[in-house]
Parts: sequence; structure tokens; C-alpha cells
Amino acid sequence: MTTNEVLIGLGLTVVLAVGSQILARSLRIPALIVLLPVGFAAGALVDEINPERLLGEAFSPLVSLAVAVILYDAGLGLDLAKLKGHTRRVVVRLLWTGVLITWLLGSLVAAPLLGVSQQAAVMIGAILVVSGPTVVGPLLAFVRPKERLQHVLVWEGSLIDPVGGILGALVFHAVVATTGRSVVSGAAGFLASAGVGVAGGVLGALLLWGLLRVLRLGEMLGTTAQLAAVIGVAALCDVLREDTGLIAAVVMGLAVSNVLGVDVRARRPFFETLVSLILGLLFISISATVTPHSLLHVGLPALGLAAVLVLVVRPLVAAVSTIGTDLTRGERCFVGWMAPRGIVAAATASTFSADLVANGIGGASKILPATFVVIVATVTVYGLTASTVARRLGVVRPSRSRPLLVGGDPWVIDLALALRSAGPEPLMWSGDDQQRERIEQAGIELAPSELLAGASGEGAELEGLTGVFFLTAEAHFNALAATVLSGSVEGEVHRLRAPQESHGVVAPFIGGEALFGADMTWSYFSRSYEDGAAVRAQPVGGALPPGSDLLFLVRLDGRLDPVTVDTRPPSEPGDTLVLLVPGERGHGASAGPGPAR
Repeated sequence: MTTNEVLIGLGLTVVLAVGSQILARSLRIPALIVLLPVGFAAGALVDEINPERLLGEAFSPLVSLAVAVILYDAGLGLDLAKLKGHTRRVVVRLLWTGVLITWLLGSLVAAPLLGVSQQAAVMIGAILVVSGPTVVGPLLAFVRPKERLQHVLVWEGSLIDPVGGILGALVFHAVVATTGRSVVSGAAGFLASAGVGVAGGVLGALLLWGLLRVLRLGEMLGTTAQLAAVIGVAALCDVLREDTGLIAAVVMGLAVSNVLGVDVRARRPFFETLVSLILGLLFISISATVTPHSLLHVGLPALGLAAVLVLVVRPLVAAVSTIGTDLTRGERCFVGWMAPRGIVAAATASTFSADLVANGIGGASKILPATFVVIVATVTVYGLTASTVARRLGVVRPSRSRPLLVGGDPWVIDLALALRSAGPEPLMWSGDDQQRERIEQAGIELAPSELLAGASGEGAELEGLTGVFFLTAEAHFNALAATVLSGSVEGEVHRLRAPQESHGVVAPFIGGEALFGADMTWSYFSRSYEDGAAVRAQPVGGALPPGSDLLFLVRLDGRLDPVTVDTRPPSEPGDTLVLLVPGERGHGASAGPGPAR
């Protein structure tokens, strides 16, 4: 290819990857539903979007390293403290029993449906055991299932990718070997691969511990050091033994965040952005390698295979894996309705199918297009139905907003009461004993102290919260805590604005988006309350009290939109306004306690 063709191909791939994600967000559907058909159509219509032509032999190893970065980020988000009891039992069963059942039944069904040799069918069955965080994570974020259910599916998705990758490599070598492999030699090969991957992950984690804790690299250099370490270790492991880099990447993420005490949460936004871009690029690129001609005689049989996997195999796997556990019937059923195939299946099929064709394996040319159809079918089915299924099974987290208000001054308590009257279910937290007593007297749920352990770098993700608002009198605490907790909560983190005359080195410059108007600092609210102001909620459409300040909009669907220094969300019919109203306390406008004397 000429230089111009390469530039056009690379440029279009990036634009389509990001553009598809933007379109999916606008349509409120999972991005994968858009990425796959867009990549397929682009590959069919534009010759330049062909990664095998653009990158040649480098395409397959680049895909492997890109997936390693994704799995490292997934490992960082896994909390070992939550993998216990029945949750751990279910995850372990899904990884072992589930993989064996899916591989066996997938292989048995693939041969007659697709008309391929038993060797190719065994390869297809091994490829399709994987699910992965690349597809499960975005779908769960869209569905919002209950926390325990989300833990089970996230752990399964993050750990099954390296297991499936190694299984695919072992089956590939067994298929192409002239003498075949015995069960013992296959098991030995699996254990050897696992050993190389775990050893590489441990060494990589120790390397990162030295870079981040001993050398104390700053945020920017520390983040790039993580990226370099993951890619370097994954590449070395893959050189030593094929596909072991995926295990090393997951182990590195788990060890860094759970064992070695390295706080990497402040750096995770970079990885989340990088992972989002990588996902788009991989799905566009791999989809572009599938030609319309290759689907001509594979499409309908592959859809049949996908139907068997969705309607028979996965429910059976879920039933076996959850038997004897305390998961509810709804949770068990939802586990049986969440097994989309993702990027590792596509990458494994892309890597091995060409070599199998070259070795004369019957039906090997159908492996990649069949895998593509199964990925598209499972992602589409689960993406379009999972939310409805979860609601009917009663396993969705409450849709009402669940904000955490940090601070216990009288006006903050009144704000929590006004929000609760409009629909959200706020929690409050304060480190002051008197303020905590007032919060409890007002009947507002008091968040446990350990919930904010993340502010000291010891805690995990703040699950179940839809936003955090720092409203204390300490501007520096608000700013620092907002900075640390950024990215650790489902929604956004906001804080009160520091006084403009502040000369502090922290509060005026960092720490989450500033709330309310430019002059609405803690002192402004304190003075307003001394003068008799109150916080109240009223529906959109009525006359606004003179001199009132808009603080929040509670949407008809329960979402909470704060007013910030830079944005004032427009109101719509059915919304509720949360206002600071001057001089109204004492006339029934506020249910909260009066200011402290």
C-alpha cells in the first residue's frame, strides 16, 4: 500500500471507531452494536480499511498487546475483598465448569451446523468460550444490575478471557500437530502456560511497585510507566509461550491494586480513555477483515450456533454454576442471560484461522466469519434485551438517584431533605459528632465511615452512588477529596467553590467541578441561613420566589442534575427545582433543623 493509502486507512479507522461510540451514546445503546456493523461495512466498501493490508504480520501481535492493556485495566478494577462466599463459588464454577460445558457443546453443535471438520469444530468451540470485560462491562454499565450480580459477571468476564485465550492456543497446536495431543499433555501445556503468565504478572507487579512506590514517579510518568510495563511484560510472556501475556496482564492489575497497596485510581481515567479507544479500533479493524463473500454460506448456520449458545448452553452453565448458592432465582436467570462474545474471541479467530487453512483443516475458512456472526448476534441480543430482562427479573438497582452529601451544616441537611422529597435517596456523611447527630435526628441515612475510606487511598470503588457532593466548610478538603474520588463513583464528583480571595494552593485549582454560582461558597450559604434562608423543592412551571437560587434539577426519570459554575441545566416539564429561597424559614418551606446557635 502507498503512504497515502495507509494514512487514509488509519485515519478512517480512528474516526469510525470514535464516531461509532458517539453515535451509540446519542442513541442510548451499547457501542458494540454500532461498532461491529460499521467495521464490516467499512471493510466491504473501502479497501484502505483492512488491518491485514495496513499492518501485515504485525496486526496479530498488536491485537494481543492491545487486549493485554484492556485486561490490565480490568484487573485494576477487581476487588479481591468482594470475591468471597457464594460469589467466589459461582465465579470459580463459571470459569471451569462453564468453560468445559461451553467448549464441549459448542464443538458438538458447530460441526453439523457449519459443515466443518471435527478439528475445526473443536477450534470454534474453544474460541467461543470467552466473554470478556470488553463487552460485559459496557452492557452492565448500561443495565445497572444489583451489586453482587455485577461482581459475579465482571469477575467472570475479566478472568475468562485469558483462560479462553490459552485454551484456544492449546487447541490450535493440538489440531495442527500431526500426532495429536493426549489429555495429559494438554493439561500439562495449560498449566505451563498458566505458570508463565502468573510468573510474568507477579514480576510485572513488582516492577510497578518499584516504579510507583520506591521511585515515586509522578502521575503522568507513573501512568506511562504502567502502560510500558504492561506491554513489555505481555510481549515477553507471549514470546516465551503463546497467549500467556493475557494472564500476566490480569495478574498485574490484580496484584497492583489488591496486594501491593499501590494507589492507581487517580491514573485510571487515562486507562479508561485508552481502553475505550482501543476497543473501538479493535472492533472496527477485526470486523473489517470479514468479507461479505465469507458470510455467504455461513451466516444462517452461524446464527443457529449463536441461538444454541444463548438459549441452551448459557442457561445450562448458569444452572450448574449457581446450584447450591444463595443467589436468588432472578439473579440465576440473569447470569444465564449474559454471555456476549467479544474482542478476545475475534482476536483468537483472526489469529488462528489463516494458519488452520494453510494446514488444510477442513472448514477452517469458516471459523472467522462464523465467530464474527456469533459476536454480532450475541452482542445484539444481549445488548437490546438485557435491560428489559433485568427489570422483569427484579435484579436492577433502583433507578432513583443515590447522591452522597459530605457535610453536616443545617443548610446541607435541608438540601438532603429537599432532594429526598423530590425523589432521590441521599446519604450524608460528616466527621463531626454533633453534625452526625443532627443528620440522624433529621431521619437521613448516615453513610458508614468506611464508605469514604477512598479519600485516604485505602478504599475501593464507591458502588451504588450516583454522585458525590463535597459541601463542607473546608475548601481544601473538598478539593483534595474530590480529586481522589474522581472516577471512583458511578456519577460525577462535585464540590463547593473556594472563596475567590482564597490564597490556598489546592482549592482554587483542582478537585472536581465547582457547584452553583460563582459567588455561592460555603460562607454564602452560612450567611443566607443566618438571615433565614431555606432550601425547598418545587415543580417546574410555578413562579420562582424572588431572589431564589437554583441548586439542582431533579429530572422526571430520577436523574439529578446540579447547577455548576459553568453550566445551568435547562428545565423540562415534569422536572423538580431545588432552590435556595431567602427569608422563608419558619413558614413551612423547610423541614430541616434550624442553624446551630
